[in-house]
Amino acid sequence: MFIGIGERIQIINKNVRAAIEGRDKAFIQDLAKKQVDCGAKMLDLNIGPQKKSGPEVMDWLVNTVQEVVDVPLSLDTTNAEAIEAGLKACKQKPIINSTSADPARMGVLFPLAAKYDVNIITLTLRATGLPVSADARVGILVEDLLPSAEEAGVNPQNIYVDPLAMTVNGTQEHAPEVVSATFITKQMMDPPLHMTCGLSNVSNGAPEDVRPVLNLVYLVMLMGAGMDSVILDPFDKKLMETITLLENRDDSTALGKVYLALYDACAAGEEFDPSIIDMSDQEQAAVAKTVRVLQNKVIYAHNYLNL
Repeated sequence: MFIGIGERIQIINKNVRAAIEGRDKAFIQDLAKKQVDCGAKMLDLNIGPQKKSGPEVMDWLVNTVQEVVDVPLSLDTTNAEAIEAGLKACKQKPIINSTSADPARMGVLFPLAAKYDVNIITLTLRATGLPVSADARVGILVEDLLPSAEEAGVNPQNIYVDPLAMTVNGTQEHAPEVVSATFITKQMMDPPLHMTCGLSNVSNGAPEDVRPVLNLVYLVMLMGAGMDSVILDPFDKKLMETITLLENRDDSTALGKVYLALYDACAAGEEFDPSIIDMSDQEQAAVAKTVRVLQNKVIYAHNYLNL
């Protein structure tokens, strides 16, 4: 089952920040319920660094959310003490979000994941930066992340690899490499490692009318390559409907056939054949244009859908 992780409880949002600072349970609980009602299977709780009051904030937030929804939680903060407070409060098996390949970070968070037998997101990122190529991303996983996790006693099936989706607005070359890294990683072990990413990252900085199609088409490609969860906006109805379409292999519409063809091409590690697309159909044409942008075959521009 594909896991859509709701992204809406994030401190970057000024209303969420105010609700957390004011301990406004009603606001947070309403946001949690609405995300689950829209199909989120897990909720990300992003509290930021919270250097002073992290443990208290995370404990409050976890308990507030768990009063009204019964889904696993993603504990999203750089504060390790806050993460542990959240782990102690969680009723269902949570996920730690996240550790990079920084030895100091791995040295704290992998032991926590092992101690509580919980899931953990591992970023293919070193202190020296994020590589572009799929092979280099996988190299960080194999050389740094997996050995450190094994040394700490983390169950491999508790590891969620995040190859780090990046915006096409300025870092377009990363988009196809993340798909390739997902495909490669899923072939490495039996049973395969879990995969995840922040889906909305790919459209950061794009116009609001362009973001949904970038997110949706990228989701199809990533799911085809083997990604089994993403942090996403569950309020995007088309996005959530497309997950269901792919899971049910619903080819009852022309657009559904296009999505499944794209999914299948990525699942096979093959080139997508655009001949199935009717370019006179606006929605299908948008998919074709977006695929080429995400494959880094056409340079991204804010108005690419109109070109």
